[in-house]
Amino acid sequence: MKNNLLQGAVYLLAGELMLAIMAALIKALSQEIAPEVLVFARNLFGLMFILPVVAHQGWRNLKTGCIHLHLVRSLVGLVAMYCYFYVITHLPLAEAALVKLSSPFFLPLIAMVWLNERIDRRTMWAIAVGFLGVMVVLRPGTDTFQPVALIGILGAALASLAKVSIRRMATREPGYRIVFYFGVLATLASAIPLIWSWQMPQSHHWPWLLAIGLAGTCGQLLMTKAYQAANPGKIGPYTYTAVIYAALFGWVFWNEAIILTTLIGSLLIIGAGVFNLKSGSKSI
Repeated sequence: MKNNLLQGAVYLLAGELMLAIMAALIKALSQEIAPEVLVFARNLFGLMFILPVVAHQGWRNLKTGCIHLHLVRSLVGLVAMYCYFYVITHLPLAEAALVKLSSPFFLPLIAMVWLNERIDRRTMWAIAVGFLGVMVVLRPGTDTFQPVALIGILGAALASLAKVSIRRMATREPGYRIVFYFGVLATLASAIPLIWSWQMPQSHHWPWLLAIGLAGTCGQLLMTKAYQAANPGKIGPYTYTAVIYAALFGWVFWNEAIILTTLIGSLLIIGAGVFNLKSGSKSI
């Protein structure tokens, strides 16, 4: 199996940058555009940008034998997207990224229940330390605790469920097909809330909405290529650059400072993730 670490790392760094740009654009537009419209635009334009990839692969190759898993992955992933967009709007970007990064700690628990996969002791320690880091970032029981962060935790758990459903399809479905079906189903489902929340974006909004769809789709495709190019256990720690990108954008555009508890929580979350990936890399 191909294992080009440099290529995989570059793809992953670029993919996280694209997703951070998407998050920053969402935060900027959220003051003027309803979140339901933002989610719909992200899915619609994301689907539009994946169509050339599908056309290149051939339309006949879209035939699938596991539409039920695509449906689960799409609906659960869509709800997770609503949660993440909401958290981006109400929390500093770095904290929103950190809450999202709690998703890998839900993965083994969901895989244990759904796929009967065992959790080793090292992973259990990583999960415990990772959630401790999330608690440090959220600061429950203090005056600075923001309950909106709990929506982000819910979104992270749902995102993990969506990823486990992707794992169920991994041996039968190529990446572009999974992205395509998510685009179609999520666009149709996210159109429903527009019945009561639609507002026509102004002319100057459309280029930025297109940019959200483009950045999101490029991020998905780049991260897929990263894990195809290199050992996931070796390049996985680069995922945590999402926090660096988010903190930088938050500081430059919204003057968001990094407080001590966020820094400590970041170290715990990133340390736990790298610790777990190091163990997993031996068997991947």
